[in-house]
Amino acid sequence: MASRSQKLHGRVEGATDRCAVPGCRAAGEYKAPVEPSGFDGPGVYHLLCLDHVRQHNAKYNYFTGMSAEEITEAQGPLAGWERPSRKFAHIGADPAPAWADFSDPLEAIGARFRRADRGPPQRFTKPEQRALTALGLGQEVDLHSVRQRYSQLVRKYHPDRNGGDRSYEKKLGETIDAWQLLKQARAFA
Repeated sequence: MASRSQKLHGRVEGATDRCAVPGCRAAGEYKAPVEPSGFDGPGVYHLLCLDHVRQHNAKYNYFTGMSAEEITEAQGPLAGWERPSRKFAHIGADPAPAWADFSDPLEAIGARFRRADRGPPQRFTKPEQRALTALGLGQEVDLHSVRQRYSQLVRKYHPDRNGGDRSYEKKLGETIDAWQLLKQARAFA
């Protein structure tokens, strides 16, 4: 794939038609809309050469057909903020505590700031840490490794695989419970 510096943005790869401007003999490699896209499809466009697509784009005016009030509103500092935006990830910051864990909202707010005093946040909850210990795994583990370890232990402890020895039933139950808890851990989300 060519880097961005080697190709011009918007160029249609493999275009073989000539420029749609009458009398131009250059290759038409750039899309120029004739009708805007809408709910009925991508819209109608012509293929133009680089010089003619630049002329076409220079004539474009976003404010065509708007009243003076609409233009003023569109140019205001709050233009576009009425639209919903995507939720941003909390990479690099602590996630907010779950509100359901607290009976008083002020405790939830305070808990987020108390977390900074206790050092780095724990990746796993206490029950999840116990489940990791039951599987013989440490804190720096990914879901794939947990799944592999779970499979190994089930094969080791299951009576059908160990010659009918039922002395490992408790360990098998702990292994299955640990997997059920860890596969839903927030650390792997």
